[in-house]
Amino acid sequence: MALLFFSSSSFDFRVFIVLSFFIVLCNGSSYSSSSPSSSLFNTHHHRHHIAKHNYKDALTKSILFFEGQRSGKLPHNQRMTWRRDSGLSDGSALHVDLVGGYYDAGDNIKFGFPMAFTTTMLSWSVIEFGGLMKSELPNAKAAIRWATDYLLKATASPDTIYVQVGDANKDHSCWERPEDMDTQRSVFKVDKNTPGSDVAAETAAALAAAAIVFKKSDSSYSKTLLKRAVRVFAFADKYRGTYSAGLKPEVCPFYCSYSGYQDELLWGAAWLQKATKNVKYLNYIKMNGQVLGAAEYDNTFGWDNKHAGARILLTKAFLVQKMKTLSEYKGHADNFICSVIPGAPFSSSQYTPGGLLFKMSDANMQYVTSTSFLLLTYAKYLTSARTVVHCGGSVYTPGRLRSIAKKQVDYLLGDNPLRMSYMVGYGPKFPRRIHHRGSSLPCVASHPAKIQCHEGFSILNSQSPNPNILVGAVVGGPDQHDRFPDERTDYEQSEPATYINAPLVGALAYFAHSYGQL
Repeated sequence: MALLFFSSSSFDFRVFIVLSFFIVLCNGSSYSSSSPSSSLFNTHHHRHHIAKHNYKDALTKSILFFEGQRSGKLPHNQRMTWRRDSGLSDGSALHVDLVGGYYDAGDNIKFGFPMAFTTTMLSWSVIEFGGLMKSELPNAKAAIRWATDYLLKATASPDTIYVQVGDANKDHSCWERPEDMDTQRSVFKVDKNTPGSDVAAETAAALAAAAIVFKKSDSSYSKTLLKRAVRVFAFADKYRGTYSAGLKPEVCPFYCSYSGYQDELLWGAAWLQKATKNVKYLNYIKMNGQVLGAAEYDNTFGWDNKHAGARILLTKAFLVQKMKTLSEYKGHADNFICSVIPGAPFSSSQYTPGGLLFKMSDANMQYVTSTSFLLLTYAKYLTSARTVVHCGGSVYTPGRLRSIAKKQVDYLLGDNPLRMSYMVGYGPKFPRRIHHRGSSLPCVASHPAKIQCHEGFSILNSQSPNPNILVGAVVGGPDQHDRFPDERTDYEQSEPATYINAPLVGALAYFAHSYGQL
């Protein structure tokens, strides 16, 4: 095993051979990736069109990815078999139980803000499209429950939320497997004295959305989630402030709350209204909507800014549930949709030459998946209400929104200038050197001995493929010119994240069903 730890300059053919051995040993019993024929040449029909992609296969893998991100004691039915237990003493620094949850991306930190958003979006995916998922629905629910079980622990104490486990700066100074991590597992929280309305309201949204998911299948668990969501939102609203103001050294620049907390309060209230049907949340939205930025012009939806999602969600209440007092949100939602339609009046979104929505260089694919989900979800609401999108003097149908979303999803799956799938394990060509500690280092089965903090950097800086296939992981994606170097050190383009996959789950379920694959 010493062969693994040459410097990058001496990382030669012998290391490649050793890593090739690890690939076979670590992945021999785990979920297999698709063959080219199963992914790219499926011939199910959607009206008069032929599906170029196996959306069902991609859906299965997009959900499986979450098992590779699990922290804590892994269950007996764990399918990503190269992973092992990790973080079993998390929370002990403050004498609380914070075992479980997800690592957000390619490191070994548990960031509560993006974890909560991931949970909300996984839940929304199931709420809107779970009825189409068939055999994948239990797996999607298991992915949600792995998160909500953790969020219940993190919110167990009134007026306190444990929002992070691990010191990101110290963690990033190591390149080690989660099973080996020996950096200090510091615990950070928000409370009355150090408020965090953003992370608290997002956590409330996650709990409320998940409560809807489990309402029929596990009513007792659903009630527990909803009761906690109500309490957590009250805390978020009463003690105002951004969590990164009090925890700046710990959460910035990783997950700073750049957009403030107003969007999360609107988003959280929208989910509480949907889950509880209590008129007090409707009144809260009516009274506070403008102050919380309901009409602000922003066309980015992701872990930091929730305005667009809140507008779409509240428009459903107006269009489908006929809540007339929310009629203004139809215009707000239209404005967002108009901003992303190529060539539409007021369109303000950039696209690559190959047709990919491009918002920013760091983890751009998160905006591709979140926007695609909103397009499909809004199209569903518009169809139900038999109406359209108005962009100035132009009109756009639900079908146009779906076609835009499909182009984005298809680009992600391989319809792009490089003919590369940006989902690991899908199609014949996908990223092999993703920025992910567990995936890049030999698994415990092949290398039982501990890999020390600094030993892994020789592999980080090498050109060898990752030995463990993190099936379903969607990476940050290509740059604005459709270029993708597949470099492990390039975290902006090569790192996967839970919040990239979460909204994609819903989109893939829709397309798999539409093309007769589910």
